[in-house]
Amino acid sequence: MQMRTEGPIKTRREGAILEVTLDSPKANAISLKTSRVMGLVFRDFRDDDSLRVCIVRAAGEKFFCPGWDLKAAAEGDAVDGDYGVGGFGGLQELPNLNKPVIAAVQGICCGGGLELALSADLILCSTTATFALPEIRSGTVADAASIKLPKRIPYHVAMDLLLTGRWFDAEEAFRWGLIKEVCAPEDLLAKTWDLARLLESGPPLVYAAIKEVVREAENMRFQDALNRITKRQMPTVDRLYSSEDQLEGARAFAEKRDPVWKGR
Repeated sequence: MQMRTEGPIKTRREGAILEVTLDSPKANAISLKTSRVMGLVFRDFRDDDSLRVCIVRAAGEKFFCPGWDLKAAAEGDAVDGDYGVGGFGGLQELPNLNKPVIAAVQGICCGGGLELALSADLILCSTTATFALPEIRSGTVADAASIKLPKRIPYHVAMDLLLTGRWFDAEEAFRWGLIKEVCAPEDLLAKTWDLARLLESGPPLVYAAIKEVVREAENMRFQDALNRITKRQMPTVDRLYSSEDQLEGARAFAEKRDPVWKGR
């Protein structure tokens, strides 16, 4: 297992899994500098063919992330400053990220911290997790959440959370489908790693195609999106259908054995 630390960001690698830990005491808030570092870390994950899955978590039990670092803002960080290659938190605007990302959340997850979690493909949280979008109370807008939430959960629920800024717990997040699983605090990381290992063993080219299709089809008519897939007009789909892995999947099924994915 390899471990690396760059400022408030720690990474460790096990096989094809990268774990990224936000460790910025006391509350794991994200400054412009931290956001730029996170963007570089996630960009490197995207571009490294030997990595297949990423886990995003935070150090400590009390805070996942409260979002914007108000202390850094008071010292000169501009809200419209340079967040880096992936936008705020390094994930939500990172282009062409075609690998699975899992967020492991415990403690307070609010504002930009919740938007960071929403940038993952799967979210697991502990029973201690609490969530909110409190921007309304400070006279600003939860921009990414205002775009994403009404597409993820019922409109009226999303608007309730956005317009009131109220807190909600892990069970409510699970009830609305924001969370894949709620775990006991002592089980959160183990279950997150179990899920990451399951994804690590899966077909990376298929994952890439799924992520591109989902992303590109979001604002397309069904038939237009389907035509782009069937005509191999999406790069990841074209690569998949010309790959060794696609043939391996068919052979393994016919031979009643587990496939061996090579990512090519």
